[in-house]
Amino acid sequence: MGGGLVGVHNVVGTLVVAAYLVLTILNALRVAGRDIPVARTVSMVAAGLLLVQYAIGFLLLGGGFQNSAAHYVLALIALLTVGLEHGYAATRDTARQRAVAALIATLATTVLVFAAHGIGSAYESAVEAALAGFGG
Repeated sequence: MGGGLVGVHNVVGTLVVAAYLVLTILNALRVAGRDIPVARTVSMVAAGLLLVQYAIGFLLLGGGFQNSAAHYVLALIALLTVGLEHGYAATRDTARQRAVAALIATLATTVLVFAAHGIGSAYESAVEAALAGFGG
């Protein structure tokens, strides 16, 4: 495991952010009254990408790579908001209540994964710059 996996983690992180941004937009359309059947599929794809992202992150941790504590905290809090979307939102009585709850949860997830990705990328760049300074 090495730097190549860090790059994969970064690319998957970008895909996670994009997937949750799309899902947030779809859920906003649902709140506005539009029927968006693909939203459930996008939700599962986004959650699956996030799961892959966690697995890669744990592999990196196991390989000795580190990042900012904020990166880890934000990423782990996203588990709660994804759980709210998939659990709590689905139990609401009406389609509108489900859409509103899903929108709130996915918006929160989008903010969290965006922040985690940004912090992780910035930390990675700072470490690379510091290491380059030591090398020459």
